[in-house]
Amino acid sequence: MQEPLLGAEGPDYDTFPEKPPPSPGERTRIGALQSKRVLLAAFAAVLGNFSFGYSLVYASPVIPALEHSLDPNLSLTKTQASWFGSVFTLGAAAGGLSAMVLNDLLGRKLSIMFSALPSVAGYAFMAGAHGLWMLLLGRMLTGFAGGLTAACIPVYVSEIAPPGVRGALGATPQLMAVFGSLSLYALGLLLPWRWLAVAGEGPVLVMILLLSFMPNSPRFLLSRGRDSEALQALTWLRGADADIRWEFEQIQDNVRKQSSRMSWAEARDPHMYRPITIALVMRFLQQLTGITPILVYLQSIFDSTAVLLPPKDDAAIVGAVRLLSVLIAAVTMDLAGRKALLFVSGATMFAANLTLGLYVHFGPKALTPNSTMGMESVPTAGTEQPLVTPTSYLTLVPLLATMLFIMGYAMGWGPITWLLMAEILPLRARGVASGLCVLVSWLTAFALTKSFLPVVNAFGLQAPFFFFAAVCLVNLAFTGCCVPETKGRSLEQIESFFHSGRSVLH
Repeated sequence: MQEPLLGAEGPDYDTFPEKPPPSPGERTRIGALQSKRVLLAAFAAVLGNFSFGYSLVYASPVIPALEHSLDPNLSLTKTQASWFGSVFTLGAAAGGLSAMVLNDLLGRKLSIMFSALPSVAGYAFMAGAHGLWMLLLGRMLTGFAGGLTAACIPVYVSEIAPPGVRGALGATPQLMAVFGSLSLYALGLLLPWRWLAVAGEGPVLVMILLLSFMPNSPRFLLSRGRDSEALQALTWLRGADADIRWEFEQIQDNVRKQSSRMSWAEARDPHMYRPITIALVMRFLQQLTGITPILVYLQSIFDSTAVLLPPKDDAAIVGAVRLLSVLIAAVTMDLAGRKALLFVSGATMFAANLTLGLYVHFGPKALTPNSTMGMESVPTAGTEQPLVTPTSYLTLVPLLATMLFIMGYAMGWGPITWLLMAEILPLRARGVASGLCVLVSWLTAFALTKSFLPVVNAFGLQAPFFFFAAVCLVNLAFTGCCVPETKGRSLEQIESFFHSGRSVLH
């Protein structure tokens, strides 16, 4: 690949002509223009995360509606409901794996735009469904799109963002995913299930329209030898008057360092497999806390417990709490440290899951339990559960405990697991290892969402919550003995820590 003549001067060619330093007023104007353009490009991309969060929890209000459907072709049994809730995660696993190829084949921007095809098709299948196969295919396609965007969008956002705002913009993908889930819960109060699918098409179409005018990642363009296009993209993102010489050279240098791939012999070295193992186990334990089945079956869970408010209202309130908690985490992550937030998060989720399990086991029983959960057959001998009216304040416990769980997850094990994965994975293994983490995460999510309803029907709703509580204790132990504190450390210091074999990052 021919190197550009960085700073080479002459009458006919001057890649970076010398300019007088800008005045303070001009620097302010340049900074404002740069921020607007980067924010616009990031917003266009993270609309894909909005659609991902929306489609992830689509089953929450739809399953109760389909259980009472008068159409025999659409009425769901308990087994069919578990497939409808869980098949999304299989599609997401396939989408995450495909991102390992598409990210480098099509580029970050085109990969995100490509995700619109399965997303639009999936929503269309569900909106016009006249049989179970159309519902399942629609969930699978929207899951594929979600897995693809979840893997591609963070890469695109981090590669277009200047260092000064990279941390803040790095939190936007999860923020938009949470906002998408909240929007689904809110619209579920107003729209029937078919129109919920139609509404999901809107953000996807807006994403395609906006991304069509956005530049590709300069890093990707340089990796493909398209130097002039990379320079144009970076100039657009930073502004024509910005001095991009140093940043362009840094990107070129990083691209050269990543040109070689990790060999199998290197994969057996502790400095390679230790961080990869930590990242994989964290993704595995993150899902075992129960976050995905709780979000997917949130309204059904409230239907099956004695609740003070209507289940749809409870689900919307939990979505709002989740959004607020992610905002708090984005602000405190670099102040409190990763491990401290992981400890607080794990302890909070343990308390919430234990409270939910104890409430279901010993607390009042719903007057009209939901058929999906099969709670009408689970009272334990010797612990007869009294029926209560919806006005009893004791019935606030499921809502408050679920809000506590969502707060705990969103403040620690939700965002920090993704952040630590990006921080500790070796540079040369980051592409393959991150794809492997996505695969492990969504296959675990599939196993949990598929088995959640059968376990509830066999052992009662309290059983999965007691299991999730036990996992949270394992999370606390794993955080204490295996997870390094990366707050305030450069990526080079973190990689040096794993090379040294020390147990504490100094």
